[in-house]
Amino acid sequence: MASDSEAPPLSAKVVGSFAYLTIKDRLPTIITKVIDTIHRNKNKFFEEYGEDGIEAEKKAISLLSKLRNEVQTDKPILELTDGLRDLDAWNQYLQRHESLQGDKGSVSWFKSPWLYVECYMYRRIQEAIWLNPPINEFDVFNEGKTQSFFESQQATAALCTYLETAKKDKDGLSKNQLFDHFIKLLQVSLWGNKCDLSISAGQENSQKDSPLEVLANLKPFILVDDSDKVWAALMSCKSSGGTVRRVDIVLDNAGFEVVTDMVLADFLVSFGLVSEIHFHGKSFPWFVSDVTAKDFEWTIRQTMAANHKWMSKSGVQWKKYLKEGVWSYHDHPFWTQPHEFCDMLVDAPDLYTKLQGADLLLFKGDLNYRKLTGDRDWDFTIRFETALRGFEPSPICSLRTLKANVQVGLQPGQGEKLGSEEPNWMTSSKYAVIQFYDPYLEQ
Repeated sequence: MASDSEAPPLSAKVVGSFAYLTIKDRLPTIITKVIDTIHRNKNKFFEEYGEDGIEAEKKAISLLSKLRNEVQTDKPILELTDGLRDLDAWNQYLQRHESLQGDKGSVSWFKSPWLYVECYMYRRIQEAIWLNPPINEFDVFNEGKTQSFFESQQATAALCTYLETAKKDKDGLSKNQLFDHFIKLLQVSLWGNKCDLSISAGQENSQKDSPLEVLANLKPFILVDDSDKVWAALMSCKSSGGTVRRVDIVLDNAGFEVVTDMVLADFLVSFGLVSEIHFHGKSFPWFVSDVTAKDFEWTIRQTMAANHKWMSKSGVQWKKYLKEGVWSYHDHPFWTQPHEFCDMLVDAPDLYTKLQGADLLLFKGDLNYRKLTGDRDWDFTIRFETALRGFEPSPICSLRTLKANVQVGLQPGQGEKLGSEEPNWMTSSKYAVIQFYDPYLEQ
C-alpha cells in the first residue's frame, strides 16, 4: 500500500484481488443478467413496437454478447460510437489512458484501472440499448430496483412512522433530542447503503426489518464516525446566520436506500436545520441500482400511493417539497463518467461551481467513495482529506458501507487487525464509515 499522492489505482492486474474477481466474474454475470432481462421482455417489445421491437432486442443482445466476450478475453477498450452528449468526454478519457500507456492494446479490461473499466462497462450497456430504437429508453435494471422498493415496504413504513411521530413533538424537543433524531436518521441513511444490487450482481437485496431497531447493534461496525462533526457543521451554519441554506445529497441506490435519503432530507427541512436540498442522481441506468430521475419520481409516487397512513403522508410531503423548490433533483454527465472527483474542477467546472453553493455535501455509497479517494491503493491511515487530492468544493461527508478495497482515515493498526480477523472486511458491506472533511476548518 502507498502513503503518498502517487498511490496506484486498484486494477485487475493483481490476480486474486477483489478488482480481479469483479472483472473476471461479477461483470460478466451482470452483462448476462442484462441479456436475460432484454430477452424476457421480448413479448413486451413486440406488443409495443411490432417487428421493430424484436429486431432491436436481437441487435442489443448481439452488442451485449460482444461486450461480455471483450471483458472475458481482456480485449482493448473501444471508443464509443452512439453520439450521446458524453461521447467526446469518454473517448478523450480513453485517449488520455492510451497516451499514458503508450499503445492502444494496453488499455484493456484487466490491465487498466478498475474504476475506469467498471464505469465503462455500464456506459457500453447504455450504448447497446441506445443504438437500438425503439427500445432505446428501456431501463435494463428497473425490475431489480422496483423489487427492492416493494420488498422493503415494512422498513419504509417504520421509518416514515418514526419521522411523523418525531414531527408531532418537534416544538418541545431539546437540542439533545434533536441531535439524537439526526444521528439515528444519518445512520439509517448510512446502512441503507447495504441495499446495493451491483455488489450482489443483481440478486435480491432489500431491507425487511425496521432499520431503527438494529442501529445499536450496528454501531460497533462503524469504523470512522464523524457524525458529531457533521452535526457541528450544520449547527455552525445555523448560528452564523439562520438556517443552513443548502445540503446536497449525491445519491447512490434506488429502492430502500433512496427512501432513507428522502427521510433524512425531510427531517432536515421540517426541523428547520436546512432550507433546501439538492439531490444529485444519474442521467441513465447505472451500476445496476443507482437512482435516475425516473426512479426518484417513481419512488415518491409509490410512497404517496402506499396503503399506510404515514408512508402516504410522507410521499405527499415530498411531492410538495419538489413542487415548491425546497427539494430539487439534478443530474450531470460527470456522475456517469469514470473520472475521480479530483478531476471535476477541470473536467466539469460547471458542476464543481454548483457544488460550491452547498453548505454540506453528503456523498452516498461505495462508488462515490471510490471516486472521492481515486480508488487507489492507499495506506489505511492516510487522512481522508489527503485522499481527496484537492477536491473540496464544500464541506464533505461520505456515508458508505464498505464494498471495495479502498479505505482511508483509520487508526494505526485498525485495518491490519480487521484483515487478520476477517479477510473480506473491506468488501462484505458489514462495515461502514461516516467520514467528514471541512476545507474551511483547520483540521
